[in-house]
Amino acid sequence: MPLVVVTGGTAGVGRATALCFAQHGYDVAVIARSQKGLTATIKEIESAGVRAFGMSADVADTRQMEEAATQIVNALGPVNVWINAAMCTVISPFAEMSPSEYQRVTDVTYHGVINGTREALKIMSSQNVGHIIQIGSALAYRSVPLQSAYCGAKAAIRGFTDALRSELIHSRSHIRLTMVHLPAVNTPQFEWSRNKLPRATRPVAPVYQPEAIAEAVYKASLLAPRELWVGLSTVQSIIGNIFFPGWLDKLMSKKAWGGQMQAELQPINAADNLYIPVEGHHRSKGKFSGEAKDSVIAIDPARTGKVALTMFSAVFCALLWRKSGRKK
Repeated sequence: MPLVVVTGGTAGVGRATALCFAQHGYDVAVIARSQKGLTATIKEIESAGVRAFGMSADVADTRQMEEAATQIVNALGPVNVWINAAMCTVISPFAEMSPSEYQRVTDVTYHGVINGTREALKIMSSQNVGHIIQIGSALAYRSVPLQSAYCGAKAAIRGFTDALRSELIHSRSHIRLTMVHLPAVNTPQFEWSRNKLPRATRPVAPVYQPEAIAEAVYKASLLAPRELWVGLSTVQSIIGNIFFPGWLDKLMSKKAWGGQMQAELQPINAADNLYIPVEGHHRSKGKFSGEAKDSVIAIDPARTGKVALTMFSAVFCALLWRKSGRKK
């Protein structure tokens, strides 16, 4: 059976993706910090009738990731697909964040992808085949207030991935590289992320179920697009930021500020997962299932752009032909 590795695979999109690949017949290896979360996730994956392996590691730690990759290959064999999904965030105005908090979000969300990609390339380069998928976000293109560290990390992943893709093309590598940009998703992230706001946090609507996102990630593993834009809100954010960035700055200052907060107050001294795992939240879905959508569109912008350009060219040529005919 083919093998997929998922970092951050014990909760949220990572867990839903690990389970999705298992249901499609993949053996699955999961890398995460919580041993309890790994145990529960591996048990659920194995119920799909595939092999599963869990490694406790902090993706921000280079040595731990090297050891995790070695153990995975020894246990399950060569890796076909490697998915970097681990992340953390601090929801706070920039001025209220400490340097160490900013560093930690960057280390996990950005450097974690660097470390995962490095290990994936080591494994895949010997056979010159494989597929690396970076879980990105619409926020890699269009940032929102109160998550400057996370937005910066996602934008950095996009820059890193584009540079690496060119290097792989230059070396005539057959290793594929895809970035999947996500909309707001109903995950436990909003229950255990560090929150410095007075009220509890929430995803900015519209919200999608992690299982729908996981199917889009699986689709990306089959088609290997350069990028995949998941969710209409993602498409609107990316295209809108190209043409109307200043207008979106003002819109985000209002909609995305209040849109990330619930009515209820933030509990005092609530536990968060910035530095250590928070047990009891290792599941795919969060608490917003009542509004989360079960299906989502997924667009390959390169392919869609070609279709749009072809249609535009056809219309333009038809208009020229009509104008020429009138002159005759």
